[in-house]
Parts: sequence; C-alpha cells; structure tokens
Amino acid sequence: MGKKLEEGGLRESSRIMLTEHKGGISRDERETWHSLKPVLDEQKLEEIEHTLALSLRSHVRVTLVLYDPLEQRKLSGFVTSIHTHSREIKLQWAEEWKWLLVDDIVEAYIV
Repeated sequence: MGKKLEEGGLRESSRIMLTEHKGGISRDERETWHSLKPVLDEQKLEEIEHTLALSLRSHVRVTLVLYDPLEQRKLSGFVTSIHTHSREIKLQWAEEWKWLLVDDIVEAYIV
C-alpha cells in the first residue's frame, strides 16, 4: 500500500488539503470574511437565547440563520438540548441532528 515513510518522515497517506486550498481561498480572504461577522447587541443576543429556550421548553420548530461568510445558511428544527457552559445547542430535524455554537447564530425565529 505504498511506502511507509517518505523522505520527510511522513506517511504517504498523511497528505491533507486545507479548505483554503480546495476552494482557492487565501488565508487573508478567510480572515477578512471572518472579520465581517456581524456584532450582535445584548438585546439581539437575548432574543436569540429566548427563542432557543422557547423551542426547547415548548417543542416548537425554530429557524436559525447562521453566520457564513460565503452564503446565508438556514437550518430549521427543534432545540433538544442546550449546554450553557459551552454555549452550544443541539438542533434536531427528522432523523438528523447537529450541535451548533450559539455564537454562530445571527437570527432565530419560531416558524
């Protein structure tokens, strides 16, 4: 299955491709996009947290708009768990679920 070690002492299969390389996005461009993330005021953060808690307590569907520098990402589902210490929520839809950082959410509303 190929050579165990290359000249540099790395396995042949240990090559990885960074996201920046795949999409042709430079590191500077990624840093610029990350700096464009909207800063939410306290009132907006409280609204988002209240909506997440309401979804968890009342089992109502919530739609989340997540920060993404390239496109608007929306996920819709039910909050099934909130970890306040790590600021993560578990969003579930159909048979799938995903852990999300609360700090990545820029909008949350009940459907």
